[in-house]
Amino acid sequence: MEARAVKQGGRLAPRLFSCCLALSLALGGCGAREQRFQAQFLGSFDTVTTVVGYTKQKERFQEQVQFLHDELEQYHRLYDIYHDYEGVVNLKTLNDHAGQGPLSVDRRIIGLLRCAKEMEALTSGKVNVALGSVLSLWHGCREQALSDPLSARLPDDRALRGAAGHCDLSKVMIDEAAGTVAILDPGLRLDVGAIAKGYALREVCTQLEEQGADQLLISLGGNVCAIGGMDRARTPFSVGLLDPQSGDEQRYLLTLGLQDCTVATSGDYQRYFTLDGVRYCHIIDPQTLYPARHCQSVSVLAGDPALCDALSTALFCLSPEEGLALIESLPGAEAFWLLPGGGRRQSSGFSAAVLEGEIPLS
Repeated sequence: MEARAVKQGGRLAPRLFSCCLALSLALGGCGAREQRFQAQFLGSFDTVTTVVGYTKQKERFQEQVQFLHDELEQYHRLYDIYHDYEGVVNLKTLNDHAGQGPLSVDRRIIGLLRCAKEMEALTSGKVNVALGSVLSLWHGCREQALSDPLSARLPDDRALRGAAGHCDLSKVMIDEAAGTVAILDPGLRLDVGAIAKGYALREVCTQLEEQGADQLLISLGGNVCAIGGMDRARTPFSVGLLDPQSGDEQRYLLTLGLQDCTVATSGDYQRYFTLDGVRYCHIIDPQTLYPARHCQSVSVLAGDPALCDALSTALFCLSPEEGLALIESLPGAEAFWLLPGGGRRQSSGFSAAVLEGEIPLS
């Protein structure tokens, strides 16, 4: 029996995207130079957040980064399903209280769950934050494989089927007027990994824009959001999409131009374990209850970070043909697939965002 496990931990730099930006940017006719600043911090959503900005005032950039850090940390605590925090009613609190009536929760939890219900409907159930009971079984197997690869195993089929009977999102009742959420099914568990980072990024970036922020590029795990462009002329940020098959973090499949939009990627190569030569990634198809295997990665480009995050998961769980039909039905959203064996596929408008690289269709 051959087993191997890989996990993206909180102290590993993001591998899906890398910013390819100049060190500074001259403004024509201004007689001054806007400087490029970069910051990184750890912790929020158990990943590295990288921020790149162009400004003449270092202090302003630092204030924006501090605001981003503080806000994301609050969202992280609210959406955490593994840890309790003093004085915080979070998703773990909700899970622990399942079947025991409504709980008063922060408006950011209600907003997330409302968005989750919209995404479940949009993706015909391929994004389902009520899948936590199933995901916890796979999480346990992945953690076991990480700690002891020789003991790697798959979840028991009967246990998976039993858990699947407690994944009905309609059993999560939201009372916006009262500010409460009730999980009616005692066996249902929430897991918002498919949308939490994108939703938090959407909310915080909206606040930053309201404060006048522009010329910022924010990378949160596999989600990269551009607020404005690199300069006042709104030159797109250049963002490289890494080639996971090369093993080289400096080799890109292609380079995208981002301006006031987000790109999110879901893939099978950052969190997985291998058993008897078969890779089992962390993205579970709600219909089969097993990891999806239609492609190696999907990248989604759209204006809404929450939509990007959800769609990248949904398209990963759909066949490329089904996924293409879905993405073509959504105005302003584009997608790129890396298929097993190196084949590629794209939606009709995706190439308009490509700055460098060819995209041969499979």
